Amino acid sequence: MFAKAFRVKSKTAIKGSDRRKLRADAAAAFPAIRTDQVSELVPGKEEINLVKLYAHRGDAVTVYMSGSNPILFELEKNLYPTVYTLWSYPDLLPTFTTWPLVLEKMVGGADLMLPGLVVPPAGLPQVQKGDLCAIALVGSRAPVAIGIASMSTVEMLASGLKGRGFSVLHTYQDHLWRSGDKSSPPSIAPLTLDPPDLSEETGSIQADCTLLGGMRQLTLEGMEEENGEFHQICGEKPLSQASEEPSVSIQTPNPTDSGTLQEQMDELLKRCFLHALKCRVKKADLPLLTSTFLGSQMFSCCPEGQLLDIKKSSYKKLSKFLQQMQQEQIIQVKELSKGVESIVAVDWKHPRITSFVIPEPSPTSQTVQEGSREQPYHPPDIKSLYCVPASMTLLFQESGHKKGNFLQGSEVRTVVIDYIKKNDLVDADNKNLVKLDPILCDCILEKNEQHTVMKLPWDHLLTRCLEKMQPAYQVTFPRQEPILKKGKICPIDITLAQRASNKKVTVVRNLEVYGLDPCSVAAILQQRCQASTTVTPAPGTKDSLQVQIQGNQVHHLGWLLLEEYHLPRKYIQGLEKAPKPGKKK
Repeated sequence: MFAKAFRVKSKTAIKGSDRRKLRADAAAAFPAIRTDQVSELVPGKEEINLVKLYAHRGDAVTVYMSGSNPILFELEKNLYPTVYTLWSYPDLLPTFTTWPLVLEKMVGGADLMLPGLVVPPAGLPQVQKGDLCAIALVGSRAPVAIGIASMSTVEMLASGLKGRGFSVLHTYQDHLWRSGDKSSPPSIAPLTLDPPDLSEETGSIQADCTLLGGMRQLTLEGMEEENGEFHQICGEKPLSQASEEPSVSIQTPNPTDSGTLQEQMDELLKRCFLHALKCRVKKADLPLLTSTFLGSQMFSCCPEGQLLDIKKSSYKKLSKFLQQMQQEQIIQVKELSKGVESIVAVDWKHPRITSFVIPEPSPTSQTVQEGSREQPYHPPDIKSLYCVPASMTLLFQESGHKKGNFLQGSEVRTVVIDYIKKNDLVDADNKNLVKLDPILCDCILEKNEQHTVMKLPWDHLLTRCLEKMQPAYQVTFPRQEPILKKGKICPIDITLAQRASNKKVTVVRNLEVYGLDPCSVAAILQQRCQASTTVTPAPGTKDSLQVQIQGNQVHHLGWLLLEEYHLPRKYIQGLEKAPKPGKKK
């Protein structure tokens, strides 16, 4: 739910009566919590803020903040704890365990599939379908996620631990967690429990999985390896084959076999290289900075669900890889200025390029993308509007508009034209002129013009009306209600700054206005630019963030914002600061 940035609607401090109601709701929602713990969770004196927000899919969520951390959130009248709360009260919910490699999938928006569960010697917690549960990682009781059980424990075991286990609502490292102090999970030792009474209803089924898991240590040694795939100790199939549904199953080479990882990364590197040359680079783009080629062209050709990382390849550096490609006579690389390399020529008739087949995404990868990855960014629809000021109320009231109403430019023109015709203000001798009555005079004339200007041409009058009105705008994000605001929309601002040691940094502000998460943008740029990035509060603002990237990375930013996010150029300022080919950043 919080895998992608959310939009805050309002933030207010709760009153005493609301505080008491929240305590009662928490006690009812979490039967395991004690009265003294409820008072600790919802303190009587510390400030608690109520934040209303919209998740990226449009869900209306209420979040309760205590200090700097979110402690509870409410969705469709149901109250849920955050991971910050569960770290203080780890026994608040029944807790299931999974592997550390599964966490990053859940952070990306995936649900938890049953093959990803770890069955401890004491057996699985007893829950019913629809129960709220916590999810922890092996070796610690500190929850890293919460979710709704898709079936009861009996049904989970009867299925052989196959299928969807939990609909994940919130995780450590998601955007709700980021709204707090971003602390890491504490170290909480797992409980030592006696094995369950196998005479209970689930005894025989539970025993099968418990005995199969035996008393193995809850580490990656608890997964059996075969042909480079990890098998769950209670599952019949590799996790990667457990279900065709979007899942958090693991399919990865043996981490100890670095040769296999290198070979796969080498193959991915070559694939992205050829794909970029065949589809993204044109002769007019040359000479092309090698860093730009990597960040803007090669990374965008990386298949969904895979991560291109040159440092994990056998080449280690981009320059070494491009030297190899030059030896194969696919490209020609030159150092046009000291320390800065550019691709100056490409042999598009080379057999490696002509024979390269552009891959199509498979139905399976599309399904995984839809279910377990964040939805692709779609730019908002932005409209310039005008707000009726108090000084022009008389002009607009006949058409039913009041002070503060928002109108499009065409609507303003229609109102003014109708007013002029209704009041017979068109000059009889010259139809191109409009006579100014007292209302029009007060609306559009300056004080020194009140007694000297009696008529105006149509275009001048309409222009003056628009200039006298308050600027406003409407922003509409996909599947969300339009947002109306007064003033002019702030463009995404890209600037260059000089830091210590005479180093340049690129700073970008106002990303949130366009629905972009600064932390996500920083992560993308860090990977593409191969440069350090930081996210800090923007000076002079209350809750806006800025992204800072080492070096002049305006070209990478421009490509990301214009070509991938498809934002109109008029809403971005500073693109002209991009380095010219052949000049050192």
